[in-house]
Amino acid sequence: MRKGSYNRLWRWHFYAALCITPLLITLTLSGIGYLFYTNIENKAYSDLFFGQNSQTERLTIDEGIGKARELNPDYTVSKVIVLDDPYNTRLTMTNGEGDQKYVFLDDNYQVVGSQRAELTFSNVMRQTHSSLFVGGTVVNYLVELAACWAVFLLLTGIYMTFRGKVLKFRQNPTKLQKNKKWHALIGTIVAIPMLVIIFTGLPWSAVMGDVIYNASQKYPTIGTPLLKQQPPASDRSEIPWATRKEEPPASSEHSGHHGSMPGMSTMPEDDGYRIEVEQLLGQIEESSISRPYAIIYPAGEDGVFTVSKSSNTGITGLDVSPYDEVTAYFDQYSGAFISKVGYDDYGILAKWFTWGIPLHEGHLFGWPNQLINLIICLAFLFVIFWGFKTWLSRRKAGRFSAPPAAASGLSIGFIIFMVLLGIMMPLFGLSLLGVLLIEGIRYLFIRKA
Repeated sequence: MRKGSYNRLWRWHFYAALCITPLLITLTLSGIGYLFYTNIENKAYSDLFFGQNSQTERLTIDEGIGKARELNPDYTVSKVIVLDDPYNTRLTMTNGEGDQKYVFLDDNYQVVGSQRAELTFSNVMRQTHSSLFVGGTVVNYLVELAACWAVFLLLTGIYMTFRGKVLKFRQNPTKLQKNKKWHALIGTIVAIPMLVIIFTGLPWSAVMGDVIYNASQKYPTIGTPLLKQQPPASDRSEIPWATRKEEPPASSEHSGHHGSMPGMSTMPEDDGYRIEVEQLLGQIEESSISRPYAIIYPAGEDGVFTVSKSSNTGITGLDVSPYDEVTAYFDQYSGAFISKVGYDDYGILAKWFTWGIPLHEGHLFGWPNQLINLIICLAFLFVIFWGFKTWLSRRKAGRFSAPPAAASGLSIGFIIFMVLLGIMMPLFGLSLLGVLLIEGIRYLFIRKA
């Protein structure tokens, strides 16, 4: 690239950093919080996770679920999470407005207590990280835009580091040169792992997330198997003939960042024909599906019980190794095992994100994953700090001291670089058109002056 392109990259690097730094700091700090949500929740909610009810009478799991319904009459059970010892069984209950609460049953299936889902530490961190806890389409776009421009900052930073020979040894360097060197050195070291963290988080984003999801659904050979996209139906022949034509109960869906599960639904009280959860547990055990797993209730008369083991649930005690991922389907009337799909059935795209998402969340390989992600996040904050310090050290008193405007036209290398980034990250490409428009208007005003 010519010097004019170098100056333009420098200028865009500076303004992009200035605009998105508050968002990047928020995303990084909330990401650090989310890294340790299991450690924090095990301590903060120990009475719910591991506590016991004073009543020691042994109930069946269905009797325990019945008690939870009695205590929460406006809520219906949508999911039962069966965890390894010493964790208590956890019910997800949803009301008509879509509000959720978690109810915990001890090893006697007595109710221990409950908590509002949106106020748990993991969900607060998740919502802050994905949508700044405000939510809405615009906020989700802003978060994704910040991630896209962070990719631009990292790549242009590497280019300028080597093109400008920032890391070259200098005797008696100035304060500005020292600051630039620290900013460039840490930025270069952290660039690749930070890019991995960003790209493994983009499947949950608004625009790129949809692109990735649609590609996974459209091309099952490289993405999500058809069986997982189109779950089988239960055998309705076990419903009495007289009631088969009746309107099936209404169902609603609820999902959220990181912690959502496919096919999660709410179902009214048992219609009398569905098997009990106790019987289903026996069927699950016979199918060689070990704890932990989540049982998602059927949606409608044709729905099936979905039993899921996932590497990225976002639920304390539920995450498993990517190799152990499985989604199994059981008939809601007979409890018969229908079919299942596991990690080996995934396409390459689905396998990549089955590994990538828990890597992003920091629990792919235990505490070392947490520690590595923490170091990367702290280093990234360090890069932001030294970038700001570098600007202050070159800033002249009373002036904004932005990098100089490019005097020459756009080089082919610069155009190719920006076009490729725009194609790879559609939202970045759209925002780039806005930047080009602003630059064009600024150029016309300067020329006119």
